[in-house]
This record gives sequence, C-alpha cells and structure tokens, in this order.
Amino acid sequence: MLCLGCGVYIGAALLIAGVFAMELFTSRPVGPAMATTVWSHISLWGLASLPLFIWMGEILCRTRLSENLFNGLSPLLRRLPGGLLHVNVVGCTAFSAISGSSAATLLTVGKMTMPELKRRGYPDGMVAGTLAGAGTLGLLIPPSITMIIYGIMVEESIARLFMAGLLPGLMLAGLFILYNIGWGVVTQDGRAIREEASSISEKLKGLLELFPISALILGVIGSIYTGIAAPTEAAVLGVAGALTLAAFQGSLTFVTISETLMGTVKTTSMIILLLAGSAFLTLAMGFTGLPRALAEWIGQMNLSATTLIVALMIMYMILGCFLDGISMIVLTIAVVEPLIRAAGIDLIWFGVFVVLVGEMALITPPIGFNLFLVQGLTGRDIGFIARAAAPMFAIMLMAVLLLIIFPEIALLLPEIMTRKN
Repeated sequence: MLCLGCGVYIGAALLIAGVFAMELFTSRPVGPAMATTVWSHISLWGLASLPLFIWMGEILCRTRLSENLFNGLSPLLRRLPGGLLHVNVVGCTAFSAISGSSAATLLTVGKMTMPELKRRGYPDGMVAGTLAGAGTLGLLIPPSITMIIYGIMVEESIARLFMAGLLPGLMLAGLFILYNIGWGVVTQDGRAIREEASSISEKLKGLLELFPISALILGVIGSIYTGIAAPTEAAVLGVAGALTLAAFQGSLTFVTISETLMGTVKTTSMIILLLAGSAFLTLAMGFTGLPRALAEWIGQMNLSATTLIVALMIMYMILGCFLDGISMIVLTIAVVEPLIRAAGIDLIWFGVFVVLVGEMALITPPIGFNLFLVQGLTGRDIGFIARAAAPMFAIMLMAVLLLIIFPEIALLLPEIMTRKN
C-alpha cells in the first residue's frame, strides 16, 4: 500500500513487496527465486490467448464493425419502454463477447450511442448510468481478459471459467434491461420518450448489419463450448474473423493494423507485469507461511462458507473504492485462494464471484475507472456520473447475492461441458 500510495505501478509494487518479504522473513536467495517464478508464470501456454483476444477487440474498436452494431440494434430495440437506452446495454453485452476488455467495450459503444441519445433528448443521468454499468460486462462475459488472468493464477481451466461467466453475464445484462424498461414505464421522463416503431424492412436491414458480428461471437464462444477449439485456438479464429470482416468492409489499412498492434502490446505488457508481480509475491508469501497461518486462523473461527464469502465481498467492495477490478484480484488472490480452498468453495464459482465484485469496483467512487471514462465522454463532473451509476451498482449487488444464493447460475454450463467431455 505504501508503494501504491507513492505512485508505483501495481506490478512493480507487488515485486517490491515480494523482495522485502523474502529478504526480511526468509533465508531464500531473492534473485534465482524471482527469475524462475516470473519466467514460469509469464511463459505459460494459456497466456497465448491473452494478446489475441486483446487484438481482436482492438481491431473491432478501430474499424467500422462497431458502427454496424449500433445500426443493427437500433431498429430492433427502440420501440421497447426505455427506447435506445437498451442499445447501451445490449451493445455492451455483444461487444463484451468479442472484446474481453471493459474499457474498450465502454468507449466503443459510448462513442456510438451518446451523441444520438443526447440528440433525441434522453436524460444525461440515464445515458451515463446505463453506459457505466453495462460497460463493466467486459470483465465477465467471455472471452474475458480477467477470467484468463484468474484462471492462470489459480490453475483452473480457462474454458470452464468462460462458460461459468456466460449465464451470470447475461443475467446481469437482463437486470439492466429490466431497469431500463421500469424507468420507461414508471417515470414521467421515461413515458415522454417513445421512439417510432421500425418497419419490417428496417428490422431486416438491422439483422443484416448484425449478422457478421453475431457470426464472430458464435464462432468464438461456440468453438470453445463445443470443444472444437481451446481458448487460444478460438482467439486465433476470432482475430482471423475480425481481420477478414474489416477487410471486406474496406476499413483495414496499414495504419489501422499498426495502431491495433501497438494497443495490444501496451495492454498485454501491463497485464504481464501484473502477473509477474503477483506470482513472485505469492511465492514470497508462501515462504513466510502467512497464507497458511491465515487459513488456519480463519479455519479456527469455524466460519461457514457463506459467511466467508460475505466477508470477502465486503472486503472487495472496500478495495474497489481504490483499485480497479483486475488489480484488486491480482493483489489479493495470493492470500484469498488458500482460504477458499480450505473452505471447500468451488474455485470456478469463486472466479465468477470475484470478477462480478471486480465489476462493481469499476463504478465505485472515488477511483472507479468506468466513471472516469464516462466523464471523458460526457464532460459532466465525477459526482454526477457516480450518482447516475448508483442504481447500476445496486443491480450488480443484487446479482452477486443471486449468485451466492443460487450457485448453479455459474456452475451449470461448466458441469454440462465436463459431462460432454
């Protein structure tokens, strides 16, 4: 926390903390331990899918494929109560399934929808709130970058984690849509905004606009679910599909390719530094015996699994005021994983839980990353954005509680996948 307070990069802060832990509390040499651990964790084959999924999202962000998403969804959704606000939610849901990045999802959809929603007179609070909330879906809906990181750290199947995140992600999107419908039916502002009905030809044109992106989503997720491809192979299919679609549209240029590659390198490098720091800190803490002692102490308290989960949820909600979702997970998993294993909690289910709580961190002031992204798009002050996103935070808290009460929401698809294999 001292390093973070001084502005040190989170990955470097983790490495520094690991060095101090090993130097002060163990007799192991730091240099060889760091070299071996860092290399072994950043050279894992499972990480090969990470830059590929990031690249796929970069391609879609910087080409006209994202415009197709808005043009296709608008005629299909605008007549519902809540009107084009549903495009924020459904657009973020669809883009999450081809991007894996919350920031890319929010910025891409926001740049498309915000000017049109403002022109049509939708309240700024509803526009900003729905975009901030729905933008978090990039962490949960596969292919999720956060899920890949979590799976590597706890050594769980990334394919099963992807499947576990699908239904909770769709459930959360459904709750956002119900909120929009409720606003459109109950409030005076919502009833005042009713879009014109779309003609059959407009709807058919919208479906044609959506077909390429829908085919890409089904190809990536479907290949993983059916067992045709592993996550890394599915990522290759996704990149090839995105490049092919962009080429057919005529929006794939040398400049675009170089920009997408540079964006991919920057994002991947940041994540690799986080993983390297986390891996070394985990090793250092293991040598100190702290995680084992903490797990034994928690075990002596005879907490039920539900009580432990609620306590962890509160802890993550507090951390979410100061850290983004990925950093929060990387920073704490070394201590939390032994507790979860000792309590007999399914690590696949816990992965969905911790990512969902990490999503809440993205709209939690004062550091909520999505709040600042929406502020940049709208120009409104951060207090206004935080208040607008508060109902979305409450909906996400409801989704977490539903996940705790009904764990089958996350475990159903992985169990089906296991039985098929």
